Parts: sequence; C-alpha cells; structure tokens
Amino acid sequence: MKINQFGPSGVNPYNRQQHKVDSVKISSAKATDKIEISATAKELQQTSQIPAQRQAKVDELKAQYEAGNYKMNAEDTAKSILDYYSKNK
Repeated sequence: MKINQFGPSGVNPYNRQQHKVDSVKISSAKATDKIEISATAKELQQTSQIPAQRQAKVDELKAQYEAGNYKMNAEDTAKSILDYYSKNK
C-alpha cells in the first residue's frame, strides 16, 4: 500500500520557519528592562544622609568642649529631654 501526500502542507516547507523567525524578532524588540525605586528605598536613602549631618554637629560640639568654649545650660537640656519623651509616648 502506497500513501502519497496530498494537500497544501508540503507546498512550502519554509513558511513555518519564516513565521518562527518573525515572531522571535517581534518578541525581542518588545523586551526592555525597567527599574523602579520604591518610596521606601528613597526614604532609606535620605535617612542615610542624616548620620553625616549629625556627625558634623557632634564634631563641632566636641571642638567647642575641648577648647573650653562650650557652655551647657542645664535647664534647656532638661526641657529638651522632657519634650522628647512627652512627644514619644
């Protein structure tokens, strides 16, 4: 028994390969990288700058203290401590 191929499937065997190549070109053209930084990450980035500012103030006060120019006011210090703890309750 002999079976011959009938129909359009054998007419253009390269047609299927061409469709595969076209689909790969389209999909690779659409692929792009995108980076987004969340609000939390931006906030953390800003808070990392605070210690440097704080360190500058500490260095300034340390220099004043070592030079003998730093005058501490006990009432202002106590008031600041009370204000801090009353706000954070």
